[in-house]
Amino acid sequence: MTPLARGILGMITALLAAGCASVPETRFYTLSVPSESPERKVISRDSSTPIFIDILPISVPERLARPQLVVRSTGARPEAQLFILEQDRWSSAFNYELRDAFAAGIARQTGAVNEARSLRTPGQPGYRIAIELSQFDAIVGDRVQARFGWTITRSTDGRSAICSARITEPVTGGIEGVVKGTQRAVASVTADISKNLIELDMGRAASCIRPMNH
Repeated sequence: MTPLARGILGMITALLAAGCASVPETRFYTLSVPSESPERKVISRDSSTPIFIDILPISVPERLARPQLVVRSTGARPEAQLFILEQDRWSSAFNYELRDAFAAGIARQTGAVNEARSLRTPGQPGYRIAIELSQFDAIVGDRVQARFGWTITRSTDGRSAICSARITEPVTGGIEGVVKGTQRAVASVTADISKNLIELDMGRAASCIRPMNH
C-alpha cells in the first residue's frame, strides 16, 4: 500500500471513529421491577385454591404507545409541548411494559397465575382484568400524574368491579426520576387492583378508592 493510500485509509478510519463517537447512547428502562416503595399489603386469602387471571392489552393514549419516553419539562412553553426522547426508551412499547408490570405485580401480590384454560377445571372461576391509562403526564424534575381505570370480571357469574384512581408522584432529578415515579404509580395501582381482585374472589364488594364515572 502506497503512503498516499495509507493516509487516505487513516483519514477514513478517523472520520468513522469520530462519527461513531458522536452517536448518543440509547438508555433502556423497564417497569417490570418492584418500585422502591414498599408494597402495600393486600387482603390475605386461602392460597390453596389458585386465582386465574387474564390481563387484557392495556389501553393507552396513542401518543404513548411507543417505546420512547414522552415527557414535558418544567419550563416547557407552551404547556402542551411534549418531548419524545429517542435516546431514553422503555424496553418495549409503553403499553406492553404496563401489561407486563401489572401481570407480574398482581401475580406476586395475590398468588394468581396468568390465564391457562387447560389448567382450570370446569366451573373454576377466572378473572379478566381490563386496564386503561386515560391520562399520563410526566414532567421532568416535578411530577408524574396518571389516571387509571380498571374492570375485573369473573368468568363464572359475570360479577365485576369497576374502579379508577388518580395518582400523583413527585419526582426529582432527570429521566431516571421520571422512570422511578412511573414505577411507583404503577405499583400503587397494582396494589389497588390486587385488593379488588381478592375482594371479588371472596364474594365481597370491591372497595374502590374512587369509582369510575361513566
